[in-house]
Amino acid sequence: MLTRKYLLFIWTLVCLQQLSYAQTLPNGFVYIHDIDPSIVVELRYFGKENFIGTPIEGYQKSVGIVTKQTARALKKVQKKLLKKNLSLIIYDAYRPQQAVDHFARWAKELNNTLQKKAYYPNVGKAELFEKGYIAYRSGHSRGSTVDLSIIDKSTPENSVIDMGSPYDYFGEESGVNYNKLTPRQLDNRKLLQVLMKKHRFLNYQQEWWHFTLKNEPFPDKYFNFPIK
Repeated sequence: MLTRKYLLFIWTLVCLQQLSYAQTLPNGFVYIHDIDPSIVVELRYFGKENFIGTPIEGYQKSVGIVTKQTARALKKVQKKLLKKNLSLIIYDAYRPQQAVDHFARWAKELNNTLQKKAYYPNVGKAELFEKGYIAYRSGHSRGSTVDLSIIDKSTPENSVIDMGSPYDYFGEESGVNYNKLTPRQLDNRKLLQVLMKKHRFLNYQQEWWHFTLKNEPFPDKYFNFPIK
């Protein structure tokens, strides 16, 4: 029969092993789930459901990493949403420079249009840099930028509320000021915009899902550690 002391020893070893799987983050960064585990994280670049159609370099695990200040601000937004039986869903947070480089290389491969129909049907791939959808540097690499939407917790599948265009859709429909939408879609976008702005986030006008924390702690530094 196993003694209580032995069982405690085994449990401690298991906990230590689990902790060893998490990387040591640079000073000032945290895992979102450590600050608010109720926030849903579904990193699209960890899998194939993205505009390239393959996992992206640097995404080794679907975990959200951001600066401490950003995580705390997201927690405040989440608190407001939970009162409405809603929740944030994070599609991307900190993004290593190696992933940005992956995007840039792909954008130059003009014959690789696997996901064009779903993500950029009305934009030529050669125009992606010019139109600001792809760049050689990304605010995500500074750790205080997030791509997100809202899910409805009252639905059986925790469905994402209708924002009028999918995440990462390259086209005018994704613009913050695009108004050829239904009243419900407009209200959903307004809800996200108002809550994020109230808690010190600035929006990128071409993408309703893209927000950067005001007075971000690393405004001029681009990080390249992997997500794991």
